[in-house]
Amino acid sequence: MSESQPRTQPGTEPGTRTRIDTEVCVVGGGPAGIMLGTLLARAGIEVVVLEKHADFLRDFRGDTIHPSTLALLGQLGLREEFLELPHNEVASLDLVASGIRVHPVDFRRLPPPDDFLTFMPQWDFLDFLSRKATAHPTFRLLMSTAASGLLRDGESGRVLGVQAAGPEGEIDVHATLTVAADGRASTIRDAAGYVPTDFGIGIDVLWFDLPRPQKTPPPTIAYLDANAMVLTIDRRDYYQAGMVIPKGGFGELQAAGLDAFRETLATTARFLRPVVGSIESWDQVKLLTVQVSRLETWHEPGLLFIGDSAHAMSPAFGVGVNYAIQDAVATANRVVPALRAAALTDADLAAVQRRRLPPVRVMQAIQLKLHEVIARPGGGAILSNPPTRAQRAALRLGLPIVRRIMPRLLGRGVRPESISAEVLAPPAS
Repeated sequence: MSESQPRTQPGTEPGTRTRIDTEVCVVGGGPAGIMLGTLLARAGIEVVVLEKHADFLRDFRGDTIHPSTLALLGQLGLREEFLELPHNEVASLDLVASGIRVHPVDFRRLPPPDDFLTFMPQWDFLDFLSRKATAHPTFRLLMSTAASGLLRDGESGRVLGVQAAGPEGEIDVHATLTVAADGRASTIRDAAGYVPTDFGIGIDVLWFDLPRPQKTPPPTIAYLDANAMVLTIDRRDYYQAGMVIPKGGFGELQAAGLDAFRETLATTARFLRPVVGSIESWDQVKLLTVQVSRLETWHEPGLLFIGDSAHAMSPAFGVGVNYAIQDAVATANRVVPALRAAALTDADLAAVQRRRLPPVRVMQAIQLKLHEVIARPGGGAILSNPPTRAQRAALRLGLPIVRRIMPRLLGRGVRPESISAEVLAPPAS
């Protein structure tokens, strides 16, 4: 195993392709890809990460850093430095249904120090991790470099790497293992011919920024009534806000006009009324098409899917980043020993799927049920104001159970991962 950067062999004639040889090629510089690249490089594994964009500055991406991710950063010795970056810490999450405040999640029930949720722009998180990864000589991040297809062995069909194009031309990246972490619209997944099962969720989300009102309530993730569901994420200086709409309903909403949109926001989340006038154009409103889908097979010889390329999660609970990072940890734990021994097999990739697919199935089932019952336009009608006798009894009996379960389910995950001692151990000289 080399301690130098992955090897590059430039083409010597016009029109030839540059060849890069490495142990692992990761396609996609999101949370799954950057975390996996960081872990592999720390373990001394040669890794090339391809990111098609020139930077990480894309808005309205998953910005939630869960307690489980904080614990992983602690294992890497990066937790305290990470928390020096601008962020918000939230110890509990409330929701307001039909004007009634409910307290279902308190992360302080988790063991300290990782007993809170962090909101941080995803680009800051990815910049931080990639800087740490670059300190390792076996890590290479190629920005503005888009994968376009797979390299395969002509006889066995085994994946040998990827074809890509970057600022300096076309590239062939040859790798023992290729990991597709390139999101829910994965180019590599399409090239390999895999089609995820789509569970047909019936909502989309509109995202927009609002000034911070002079009077603000306690941290509240959602406001629901019989007409709408409004999401609010406190960014210290402003609110990142959203509204859940029926899938495909953005055109109808636009046709009703901005005044009607602003009034819906102000009626459902009343504390926003003084600031909704800041939305002066539909250009300020971004549509997130919500998808819940997954592959049932995540691998073939030489190729593994993780993160959104394997399973697209709903925004519910903000767990997408958490699950992508846990995929990366499970992958590193399994493949690092095999790569060090030059003995990686398809059984190792199957083992990653066996570990990560069950918790994905569980969380997606919870998300789908949540959207069916409450996390949808009009979901607040499940609770009247004042509550009926039956509703009061349900809250009295159900909330204590929810408060015991939800901090661990959301903060740690169905099957939380821990970085193995072998990955954390310094590579052999």
